[in-house]
Amino acid sequence: MHTRQRYWFLLAFLFVMLSIGLGIWAWSSILSVQHTVEQHTVKKVVPSPHPAVSPTPKGISMSAGAHLIIPAIGINAPVELVGKNADGLMEVPTRNRWEGAGWYKDGPSPGQTGSAVIDGHLDRPGGAPAVFWRLRELHIGDIVTVKEKTGRTVRFKVTKVASYKHDEAPVEQIFGQKNGNFLNLITCAGVWIPAEHQTTERLVVYTKQLTP
Repeated sequence: MHTRQRYWFLLAFLFVMLSIGLGIWAWSSILSVQHTVEQHTVKKVVPSPHPAVSPTPKGISMSAGAHLIIPAIGINAPVELVGKNADGLMEVPTRNRWEGAGWYKDGPSPGQTGSAVIDGHLDRPGGAPAVFWRLRELHIGDIVTVKEKTGRTVRFKVTKVASYKHDEAPVEQIFGQKNGNFLNLITCAGVWIPAEHQTTERLVVYTKQLTP
């Protein structure tokens, strides 16, 4: 074989071997990348064997010495549990009738999802102020706190203050909101109607829990 022919044959052989080597390297790289992508995808799809679970919101324990605290109007009142009377209406506190407040025990407690409701008297017989005498003075942004006996607290911010005729109060709005953690405060307002043993209006202060 001539020298020139051997030279071209050697070049061709080297080119073929280089091509094969590059092909093997490229294919190995592709497989390696594919394997890495598959592993990454699996990690995203397969859930952790111990997924994190958000704890159920815990409300304030209202059965043992809870207090309602509203610094803006000087309230630090003991709260007792109340239910419904014979007419199906929310009861008022009896243990500390004039200085205390009543939490509606058939609803959520302050800090739980839904509308917790606390009521209290506006005044006493003869017109002397009772626990919620100054409730009408609250403004949007004022802070309302409920504190249990252990010292744990939940805080709320006033979002609305509204008065309604006694027979037109929006029961569902006051007791039935479920898209957050709320605390609504209720008392009497307006003029006393002797024949009906009640006032002409209801005052409602709506509050929403502040993020811890």
